[in-house]
Amino acid sequence: MWLVEARMVFGRARVRALLVVLAAVPVFLALAVYLTGGPSHAGGPAFLDQATQNGVFTALASLAVTMPFFIPLSVAVVAGDSVAGEASLGTLRYLLVRPTGRGRLLLAKAVVVALFCIAAALVVVVAGVIAGLAFFPHGKVVTLSGTTIPFLDGFGRSLLAALVVGASMFGLAAIGIFVSTFTDAPIVAMAMTVGAVIVSAILDGVSQVAFMHPWLFTNYWLAFADLAREPIIWRSIWKDLLLQAAYVAFFGSAAWARMTSRDVLA
Repeated sequence: MWLVEARMVFGRARVRALLVVLAAVPVFLALAVYLTGGPSHAGGPAFLDQATQNGVFTALASLAVTMPFFIPLSVAVVAGDSVAGEASLGTLRYLLVRPTGRGRLLLAKAVVVALFCIAAALVVVVAGVIAGLAFFPHGKVVTLSGTTIPFLDGFGRSLLAALVVGASMFGLAAIGIFVSTFTDAPIVAMAMTVGAVIVSAILDGVSQVAFMHPWLFTNYWLAFADLAREPIIWRSIWKDLLLQAAYVAFFGSAAWARMTSRDVLA
């Protein structure tokens, strides 16, 4: 079941198109910085001014650019389509005819969506590193703390940043799967999941509701930047991962309760 679900999701044209778009962002970003000579007065997205000094930072800058919109949108599309897509095609009922169990089916879909979260972030980082090495110098990496680390260490931290960013999408993925169990229209589930991102991001920027910020799933999305420091500052990263785990536990349980009790007519 797991492999079948993974092949079905990653074999869809729209999912491949999303990954291609995510891979293209770092390339266009690196090309724009290269042609313009880099941002002036440290302007632009985070890490962009360091990208001209070392190509590794192109990957981190690409994550900073794609985190607010591109990666969440991609996750919302895949998560929102997870159950509602089957219902809209009329295949959900036939899947449940087999002796798989609703809970197992939901778990398989959740695991594949989680794999997509990781894959989306890894695509951005790998494309960013390749583009960075093509356009900018490489060698020892100067961290945000002013110290230097070997190139392989910097590359390893970029991959670790991808894993952190991918895990940061787990809460959003859980929300998308939960919403997907309530509707037979995938576009509705996708739109509502994207809406959750927008609402959380807006609240995260309003100081009057600062007491809510630590509980918003978007609050620690840029915590991966601390991986570019020496030594690495883990506090915000662990807070992010624990918060995502809480969202997964809550919305995952709610999705399971809905999935195991709903009347499947399509």
